[in-house]
Amino acid sequence: MRAFIFPGQGSQSVGMGKALAEASAVARAVFQEVDDALGQHLFRLMSDGPKEQLELTENAQPAIMANAIATLRVLEQEGGVRLADKADYVAGHSLGEYTALCAAGAIDLATTARLLKLRGQAMQAAVPVGVGAMAALLGADLAKARAIAEAAAAGPTLEGRDSWVCTIANDNDVSQVVISGHRGAIERAVALAKEMGAKRAVLLQVSAPFHSPLMQAAADAMEKALAEARIDAPLVPLFANVTATPVGDPDTIRRLLVEQVTGMVRWRESVLALQAAGVERFVEFGAKVLTPMVNRIAGDVEAVSVVTMDDVEALIKVL
Repeated sequence: MRAFIFPGQGSQSVGMGKALAEASAVARAVFQEVDDALGQHLFRLMSDGPKEQLELTENAQPAIMANAIATLRVLEQEGGVRLADKADYVAGHSLGEYTALCAAGAIDLATTARLLKLRGQAMQAAVPVGVGAMAALLGADLAKARAIAEAAAAGPTLEGRDSWVCTIANDNDVSQVVISGHRGAIERAVALAKEMGAKRAVLLQVSAPFHSPLMQAAADAMEKALAEARIDAPLVPLFANVTATPVGDPDTIRRLLVEQVTGMVRWRESVLALQAAGVERFVEFGAKVLTPMVNRIAGDVEAVSVVTMDDVEALIKVL
């Protein structure tokens, strides 16, 4: 069995999709459709930068999606491969969940682009710049990361609150857990991490505390937008971030996408659940970010990434 998987924020880079677009009219059509849906030259930004503009959440999210879908569409239309025939499940990391739903036919491309643009804007607006932060705890499992987060949240705060928010944002793999919340709590967690058993802790260069309760305003905005968006049953089940279980009902998908804004991305559990469901091959589209995570989580599976035309052609030979 096989799962097609899709990366989240952080996988963007200037030049993404450029070589693919030069080689394929199918890819160019995807990028043009996204540009038209958003009313901006997003692909020009992806191709040429500037880097600071591409990394803005409202641009990075639809850009990462567009790049992954372009790669998949080249496989499908030029390689004659249908997702429904070659994948048993789809999954995505954070915004990648929207890409997965687009790939599986549950949300059309233009709607997905607009939803992700709004999601990026809403997440950025939910918390003033400088109030929140995120950090990666390396060499820490989920239990250890929870203990660090709880210790960092407790105690006096600079604002006179009883406590800060400091919570698990991403359970990525066996050696990397990301925490999110008030900047003071995250900085405290970074200081505590080594003495509490983590190998080290690294502050992330992000503009907001994603996947934490501080994102509630963004969740409210997405609830309204998703209520108005057409969502069909996906061609194959989606393994949802917040439950690590398969889902296909459109109303349930809507609810889980809203919960995902403030909830934990259970990626490690999702990979293990996919493996338990019989998945032996994972194919990542548009980046090589999730592939090494999959290898660390479930070492006896096959995981490949598809980014270039050469990658597409190599995949066609083995599907």
